[in-house]
Amino acid sequence: MRDKSKRRMSFGLTVALCCLYMTGNANAANAGGTDAVAAYKAESSYTAPGKQQGVTLKGKVVNENGEGLPGVTVVLKGTTKGTSTDINGNFSLTVPESQGTLILSFIGYTTQEVAIGGQTTFNVSLQPDTKTLDEIVVVGYGTQKKSDVTGSVETVSSDDFVKGQVTTPEQLIQGKVAGVQITSNSGAPGSGSTIRIRGGSSLNATNDPLIVIDGVPVENGAISGSANALSMINPNDIASFNILKDASATAIYGSRASNGVIIITTKKGTAGQKMSVNFSTQHSLSTVPNTVDVLNGDEYRALVNKYGNAEQKALLGGYNTDWQDQIYRNAYTADNNLSVSGAVNSIPYRVSVGYLNQDGILKTSNFERTTLGVSLNPSFLDDHLTANVNFKGARTNSVFANEGAIGAAIIYDPTRPVYSGSTRNGGFFQWEKDGVFNTLAPTNPLSLLNQRHDKGEANRWLGNVQLDYKFHFLPELRANLNIGTDRSDSEGNVLTDANHSPNQWKVETISEYAQEKENNLADFYLNYQKEYTSIKSRVDATAGYSFQEFISESPDFAFRNNETGAPLGQEPDYIPSHSQYRLKSYFGRLNYTFMDRYILTGTVRYDGSTRFSEDNRWGVFPALAFAWRLGEEAFLQNVNVLSDLKLRVGYGITGQQDIGLSYFPYLARYSRADNSAQYQFGDTFFPTFRAEGYDENIKWEETATFNAGLDFGFANNRLTGSVDYFFKDTKDLLAQITVAAGTNLTNRLFTNVGNMETKGLEVALNFEAISNTKLTWNIGVNGTLIDQKITNLSKVDNPDFAGYDVGGITGGTGNNIQKFAVGYAPYTFFVYKQVYDEKGNPVEGLYADTNGDGTISPDDRYLFKKPAADFTLGFNTQVNYGNWDLSMVLRGNFNNYVYNNVYSNLGARQSFSFANYLNNVSDNVLETGFGTNQYFSDYYIENASFLRMDNISLGYNFGNIIGDKVGLRATANVQNVFTITNYNGLDPELGTGIDYSLYPRPRVFSLGLNVNL
Repeated sequence: MRDKSKRRMSFGLTVALCCLYMTGNANAANAGGTDAVAAYKAESSYTAPGKQQGVTLKGKVVNENGEGLPGVTVVLKGTTKGTSTDINGNFSLTVPESQGTLILSFIGYTTQEVAIGGQTTFNVSLQPDTKTLDEIVVVGYGTQKKSDVTGSVETVSSDDFVKGQVTTPEQLIQGKVAGVQITSNSGAPGSGSTIRIRGGSSLNATNDPLIVIDGVPVENGAISGSANALSMINPNDIASFNILKDASATAIYGSRASNGVIIITTKKGTAGQKMSVNFSTQHSLSTVPNTVDVLNGDEYRALVNKYGNAEQKALLGGYNTDWQDQIYRNAYTADNNLSVSGAVNSIPYRVSVGYLNQDGILKTSNFERTTLGVSLNPSFLDDHLTANVNFKGARTNSVFANEGAIGAAIIYDPTRPVYSGSTRNGGFFQWEKDGVFNTLAPTNPLSLLNQRHDKGEANRWLGNVQLDYKFHFLPELRANLNIGTDRSDSEGNVLTDANHSPNQWKVETISEYAQEKENNLADFYLNYQKEYTSIKSRVDATAGYSFQEFISESPDFAFRNNETGAPLGQEPDYIPSHSQYRLKSYFGRLNYTFMDRYILTGTVRYDGSTRFSEDNRWGVFPALAFAWRLGEEAFLQNVNVLSDLKLRVGYGITGQQDIGLSYFPYLARYSRADNSAQYQFGDTFFPTFRAEGYDENIKWEETATFNAGLDFGFANNRLTGSVDYFFKDTKDLLAQITVAAGTNLTNRLFTNVGNMETKGLEVALNFEAISNTKLTWNIGVNGTLIDQKITNLSKVDNPDFAGYDVGGITGGTGNNIQKFAVGYAPYTFFVYKQVYDEKGNPVEGLYADTNGDGTISPDDRYLFKKPAADFTLGFNTQVNYGNWDLSMVLRGNFNNYVYNNVYSNLGARQSFSFANYLNNVSDNVLETGFGTNQYFSDYYIENASFLRMDNISLGYNFGNIIGDKVGLRATANVQNVFTITNYNGLDPELGTGIDYSLYPRPRVFSLGLNVNL
C-alpha cells in the first residue's frame, strides 16, 4: 500500500508545478472589466504615427547612506507600468504624461510615493523599514517591542497559518516553529495533538505547554464527552500565537512553565473600522491513504493449508474479505464561519459564529461543533481606561467509533464473510463455541462499530474581562485587572445493542457519565514604563498577583440494563467525585534598556500550590537574561549587508506541579477497588477500598534552563533568522515509582526522584526570495537538534538499579518494551539483540549473549534506540503571483524509531494457531518464517525517519465584484499529501513509539470560498 502513496507523490508534485506555471498566463487571461481596460490603456505601446510617444523619467534611488540601491521597484501608480533600478540605483521609465505618482518599493525599506508634477529627473532616498524591530510581541502579563525581548520568543500570525481543513488550534502552526513539535494523536475527527516544546521536561508529570487564551491560562486536562479540550476553540477566531520557549520568557508563569508557554490571541475589532462581514465555507473529503499490510483471503488459505493442522484447515472459509475496507470510508466535512466586526460609538467589536460537521474515515465516527465568539474593546476617560471583554462559547457533539474495530480488522480471518445469513448476533458472522459467542475470539470488526453507540455532548464557556487603567496623575503607571473563567459541562453514554456478541446479558445495556469543570482566574498587576532620554535608558517594570482555582466534579456513573433500569449483575454504581486545587502567585519583572542596545531582564515568581503540603507548598522561580543589539554598535554601522544583529543569553528556573488526576499526592487516602475486589456477605457483594500510595514530602519539580541565542537580519532583512542553544536540567522529577510488595498500598506512587537533562540547537531562517508588485516568494526553514537523557532515577546512589519498565505492548501478558533508565532517553526500547543468518534473515529465537555469561536470559536484553527524533525539520513556502497564491508545508523527523507491534504480534504462524477460531497474520510472516512470536527482538525496532508533505494550498483572489462591494477568494487544498519513509508500518509518526492500531491520519482534499462585504 505504501508504494501507491509514493506514486501519488509524484503525481501531486506534478499538479502543483503545473498550477504554478499556469498562474502567469491565467492572471492575464482572467483580467476583465474596467480593470482590464485601464491596464490595456496604460500598457499599450501602440500610438498612431505622429502622435506623442510619452515622457521618459530618469532618476536614482539611494539608501540612508547615499549609496545606490539596485533592484528597487518603480511603478506608475494605478498601472502595472514599471521598471527596477540597475546595479547603481538608476532607473528609466516612460510614462504617457508628465503627471501622476511613482511608487518606489524595496525589501527592508519603507515604500515611498513621489509625485511626478512635470519633473523628468528624480533623486529619491529610501529609509529602512523599522517595523520589524518595533513589532509588538505578546509576553506574559503584557507586551514588549520585539527589539527589547531578551528571551526565546516566536510569533506566528494569521497570515502565516497552515491552510486547509484545520479543526483544532495547534494545527495552525504545525511545522512553523523551531523547537515546537506537534503530532496529531490520531485521525479521529476532533482529536487533539501532542505538543512538545524543546522535548518537554518531565517523566510522569505533564509535558504539555501552558496555553493562555486571551490572558486566561487553561487547564491541560481532558473534558469528558469531547475528543480534545482544544477542539472546542474555533481556529477561525485566532489572530496569532506567541510561543515562549526559554526560562527568561516563561519564568513569569513560574509553576506552570517548565514545558513552555503558548499565548493565543483572538481576533478583535478596531476603532474607526466600518462594519465588515466575512463568510467562509470549506468542504472537504477525507480518504484513507493506506492500510496495514495483512494477508488477503487467498494468501491466508495457502498459509494455513501449508502449516495448519486438520482442525485449523477445517475452519477456513471461502471468502476474500478485506476487513479494513469494511470499516473505513471516504468522509465528508463542512466548515462554515461568519464574522461581523467594526466599531459602534467608538466601541470596537467582533462577533463570530461557526459550525463544523466532520465525519471520520472510521465508520460511525463524527464530530460536530457550534461556536460563538464575542469581543468588545471600548476605551473611556480619554483613553486612560481600556477594557477587553472576550467570550468564547462552544457546543460539541461527538460520536466516538469503537476504535477496537481497527485492531479487530487487522487480525480478523479474511476467509470469513461479514454477515452470517442468520439472525444470531445481529446478523454478523461471529466465531462461536458450542453454539454461543466465543469470548476468546476476536469480534467481527463491523459489529464493533454498528452495535456500540458512544455519544458525548460538551459545552464550554471561556471568557474574561480585562481592565487597563493609565493613571491620570502618572501616565507612565498602569493598573491591570483580569477576571476570567473557563467552564465546561459534559455528559455522554455508551449504548450496547442486545445482539452485541460479547454482551453476556443479551440485553441492551447503557453506561452514562457526566462531568463539570471550572477554572477561575483573578490577576492584578501594575506596570511602569518610562523613557529617560537624559541617560538614554528605558524602564519597563511589572509586579502583580495571580490566583487560580480548578474544580472538577463527576456525579454518579450509571451502568444498567436499559430495559428494566436495574443494575446489571454485581456491577456497582461509581460514587461521585469532587476534586479541587488552587494556585496562588506573586510575580515581578524588570526590563531595563540602555542606549537602545543593552537590555537586561530580571523575573521572579513566588508560587504556592495546594497539591503539596504546607511544608513544601511554595516555590521560588527566578530568571535573568541579557540582550545586546550588536547591530546598533558603531563598529557595525558601516556593514551595509547587516540589517539586524542581537545576542541573547538567559538563565532561569521554572516549576512543575501538574501530575494529572493525582490532586493531593501528599495525603493518605483510600480509593474504591474495581469489581474483582469485592467481599461477600451472604448473597451480597460489597466493594472494598484500598490504600493509595503517597509521599508526604512530595514537592515541586524544578527545571533550570540556560539559553544562548542570536537573532540576525541581512540585506535589509531580506534574510532573517535566529540560532538558539539551550540546556535544561530537571531535578526532583515527579515520577511514578514501584512500591515494594507487602506494603498494602497500590503498586505505584508519585514522588520526587531523579534528574533529566535536555540540550539542543534550534535554527530558524526566513527568506524573501522575490518581492515586487507582481511576484513575491517567501521561504521559511526551521530545524531542531535535541538530545535528552535521564541522569538519575533513585533517591539513593544505586549503580545496579536497572530502571522502570514502561511501554506496554499487544501480545503476551503484561509485556513492556521500553524502559526509563539512567544514561538513556526516556522510553528507550529494551530488547534482545537479534542474530541473523548468512543471507541476512533473522534466526528465530537466536539472540546475542550481550553479557557474556554463556546463556541467553532476560539479562541479555539491552537498551536500543528511542522514539524521539534526533532532528526535526520544518519547511514552508508561499508564492504570490498576481491574484494567485500557492503555499506548501513540509515536516520531517529523522532518527526516530518505532516498535512495529503489528509485525511482532502478527508476524508468526503461531498467531493463527488457536482452537475454534482463526486469526489473520501480517505479511511479515512470509519474510521471517517465524513459527512463534519473538516480541522482544530488536528486529522489530525500525528506523521511522520521514519527510511528510503536510499541506499544499492554491488560492485565487477575484478581488472586488458586484459593484466593487464584495471581495471573493477561492482555495483548493490537499493535506497529508505524501510521506517518504522506509518504515514498514502504517504511519511512522508515533509519539509513543509503539505501533499497533492507530486510527489512520486521512488524506484530505478541500475546496473553500471566502466572501468579504
